[in-house]
Amino acid sequence: MFLTISTTGCAEHPATDLGFLLHKHPGRAQAFSTSYGTAHVLYPEAGAERCTAALLLEVDAVALVRRGKGRGRGGAPDAALAQYVNDRPYAASSLLAVALSGVFSSAMRGVCHARPELPDRPRPLRIEVPALPARGGPGLVRRLFEPLGWTVTAEPVPLDTEFPQWGDSRYIRLALDADTLTLAQALRHLYVLLPVLDDAKHYWVSSDEVDKLLRAGEGWLPAHPEQKLITSRYLSRRWSLTRQAMERLELVRLAEADDSEVEDIDNAVAAETEQEERPTPLAVQRRDAILTALRASGAARVLDLGCGQGQLVQALLRDPSFTEIAGVDVSMRALTIASRRLKLDRMGERQAARVRLFQGSLAYTDKRLRGYDAAVLSEVIEHLDPPRLPALEYAVFGAARPRTVLVTTPNVEYNVRWESLPAGHVRHGDHRFEWTREEFRDWAGKVAERHGYDVEFLPVGPDDPEVGPPTQMAVFQAATPKEAKAA
Repeated sequence: MFLTISTTGCAEHPATDLGFLLHKHPGRAQAFSTSYGTAHVLYPEAGAERCTAALLLEVDAVALVRRGKGRGRGGAPDAALAQYVNDRPYAASSLLAVALSGVFSSAMRGVCHARPELPDRPRPLRIEVPALPARGGPGLVRRLFEPLGWTVTAEPVPLDTEFPQWGDSRYIRLALDADTLTLAQALRHLYVLLPVLDDAKHYWVSSDEVDKLLRAGEGWLPAHPEQKLITSRYLSRRWSLTRQAMERLELVRLAEADDSEVEDIDNAVAAETEQEERPTPLAVQRRDAILTALRASGAARVLDLGCGQGQLVQALLRDPSFTEIAGVDVSMRALTIASRRLKLDRMGERQAARVRLFQGSLAYTDKRLRGYDAAVLSEVIEHLDPPRLPALEYAVFGAARPRTVLVTTPNVEYNVRWESLPAGHVRHGDHRFEWTREEFRDWAGKVAERHGYDVEFLPVGPDDPEVGPPTQMAVFQAATPKEAKAA
């Protein structure tokens, strides 16, 4: 991992004041041992007009696992290799944030005994991170940093420069410029927002993380427009900790508000209590519809194909009628997050025996998928290029052949009801297509005919009389031998 901090200066205020602020002499390189590798601080340039400090973090992936720092991210059987082969040595993450707070602790606190007048003085700053995971893309990066006074340059890194048609990776090249911030403010922004953008932490998040967040967020987080997202991601989406942090941030904001602002807040709260209850999110309605259909089918052993971060698997585990649940996804990262969500490493033996997660591609036949009562493809097919659909069809309906298959996918006709969705745009940047109700029925009908299934269609969400429901679901039931023969 690599990060640089640059500043400019003049004869009166030389740029090399950066060395005093960081407590690191520009004339020599220094190395600091950490539990996960070595942090190096060096100065590629150091002059009165411009000075740049670089933090190079060498991560020892083997030491990280052996010393237990990688625990809590595993649990899935296929996670063992991912602990050693991953992006931690190269892409900025919570590891880099921890290194910043350790190596530049005095600078982050705004302490400089040699030159006490320096920490409170804003200065021109440029921060560059060549590889930063950004779950949410450049748009989210700007939403996080721009309200804090930064000018943001976020360039997506292509998956492969030789094959531009493959699109962009989840990494960006980040450059931040500001001339109204102090170095301490800049470091605290990075300390919080680097792991927020990665949306993962390399260590177990406990209650003391709330205190760390509030200390680093002092003066900027209570009023940040993305406060809830920042808090939730920083605390690894642990709802109890997120709620605790949000309550404390609100108290800070109220303490800083004047009487008129407090009155406005009280009026807003009163108005909110008079409003009708918020509608149930579509994702929740979709899971409820899937659970209802699975219970109606009598399935006990269920496959969640393309399980993502494990929300449906978690819901299935709450119902004891589902005795065996398997989550399958091509993304090792998604399976790792699912494992953490399910707390597999702390689950009781009996409960753990009901669930397993494994990596697999739905475009290939896989003997591990055979023998299940039901399979769910929830919002999966639209992420495949259309030429890949026949391979998925054969792998699920031809080779695995569960008795029941549930398929949900967006209804493109309903998109006109989303006010925030520009005309002609799909709902997610990774969607390769979105079908009308007629197109979905045509595809599902042909699949059922080819593989000996009956199929019916159910709406998910409000069924608009003009454009139909937001999500459409097909319920496939394998025809009995008698029915198949009659057909």
